[in-house]
Parts: sequence; structure tokens; C-alpha cells
Amino acid sequence: MDEKQASVAAGLSDEELARHPTVFAVDALQHQVVVISGGAGGIGRAIAFLFARLGAHVALVGRNRERLDALATQLAERNLKASAHVADIREPDAVAGLFDAVWATHGRVDCLINSAGGQFPQAAIDFSIKGWNAVINTNLNGTWYMMQAAAQRWRERKVPGSIVNIVVVTTHGLYGIAHTIAARSGVIGLSRAVAVEWAPLDIRVNCIAPGAIETEGWNVYSEQARAAYPRSNPMMRAGSPWDIAEACAYLAAPSGKFITGETLTVDGGGQLWGETWTTEKPAYFRGEE
Repeated sequence: MDEKQASVAAGLSDEELARHPTVFAVDALQHQVVVISGGAGGIGRAIAFLFARLGAHVALVGRNRERLDALATQLAERNLKASAHVADIREPDAVAGLFDAVWATHGRVDCLINSAGGQFPQAAIDFSIKGWNAVINTNLNGTWYMMQAAAQRWRERKVPGSIVNIVVVTTHGLYGIAHTIAARSGVIGLSRAVAVEWAPLDIRVNCIAPGAIETEGWNVYSEQARAAYPRSNPMMRAGSPWDIAEACAYLAAPSGKFITGETLTVDGGGQLWGETWTTEKPAYFRGEE
């Protein structure tokens, strides 16, 4: 991979995120407080920059203090509002403390973006119990703890709220990460269920399913797999974290006020196209056996 390719694979730079054109008005989220789990990750970082540029205070959540503080500083240097909050979303008590702290400081939370998660490519038959549980605990349980904590506080205060969960495309062939398919499918089903249960509370719950989005997270996959991703959709290119950020803004802002229980797929048509392998495609499917 040459220097230019490495830069692209690492996602958009801070300068690109600060200047990237957007269709949204600069005050679209004025005065709102938005909690973003995985806020220092590739997609989370783009969401943080966009939401802060639209006037929101972004509460960045993650486990790495250094990365969170660095991002909060980058935003503050551009006169954008942000705060860093270290919390392990797999721990319900930590999640409760996080939301109590944000409410105590800002007096409100308007939106939760669940962007935290992770997985590793491996044949499902070889998953260890530890590996399986690690992915399920973060991608499903952690997402649920964040959703429930946010909803309970909105109910207590009798105020509306919006949740957007970042998942994966589960409706077509995506192989080599069966653990995250299980977890993210659970999040989608959970979101559909509570979208109805929480509608009387004026809480909306939606999901966004990214396809091949180029971030530093691609580095866990083989060079062969990464090379194939831009061809995994009929647009024949990879998407940008900014594509996901703008989809989040659409659902979280007033533009999404009549949308709940939905999964918005942002994959360049990949779910209509075919299969994606995060591990090496077996010889059997290549017609070599």
C-alpha cells in the first residue's frame, strides 16, 4: 500500500472533516447535546465533527482517554463544542455514570449515537468463547446498555429523544464476521421492537447499516480483502465516514422527526450486488475444488 492509499485507508483527516461540504444548515442541531459512543473511531470521529459543526455539543465516549482528549481538543481549536468521557459501554454502572455526568453538566441529552463496536475476521467455526463474547458484549450488550440508560432518563424527565445505532448490512452475504452479524442483527431487531414500545415516550430509534466505508478499521482485514471492498457494490467504490455522518444527521435532526424503527442502508447498493468476504474466499466458492 503506497502513502496515498494508506492515508485514505486511515479515513478523513481532521482538516477534511472540518471543511467537508454538508447539505445541512450550520444551526441544524444548535443547542443540542449529543452522546457519541466510539466517538474517536473513524466513523464516530466524522459524526462528531459534523454534529459539532451543526451546533451541537458532542459528548465523546470511549475507553481511550488520550484519543478522546485529542479529538475534543481538535474540535475546541475550531470553536466547536465537545467533551471527553471515558467509559466502558460493556459495564452498566459505567454507562449509568456517564449519562448522569452529562446530564449534570449540560442539563440535557437530545440524541445518542451508538458508533462503538468492533470485530475481527475469522471463520466462525474457529471462534473461541472469549472472542465470541467480546464481540457480543460490545456490539450488542453495550449498545443496549447505552440505549436503555438514555431512554430511562428521557422518560424520567418527560423529554423526547433520538437514538441512532450504527450496525452492518445483514441482508446480503457478509462472511468472516459471523459474530458481529449476530450482534448487529440483534441490535436491528431490538431497535424495531423498542421503536414501538418507546413511541409513547416520544423516543425515536433507528439504525444505519454502512457498507464498505474506508476507515482505519480496515487494517484488521487482509490486503486481499481490502482490495475487493470497493468492488463490493455496483457503484464500484468505497464510501466515506462522512456518508455515514450525514445519514446520522438526517435521522437525528428534525428531517427525521417522522422516522422510527428504520434501518437506513448506506452501502452504494452493495446489498443488491452479491457477497463480501472479510476472510479469504474459500477455494470451494472460487470453483477450485
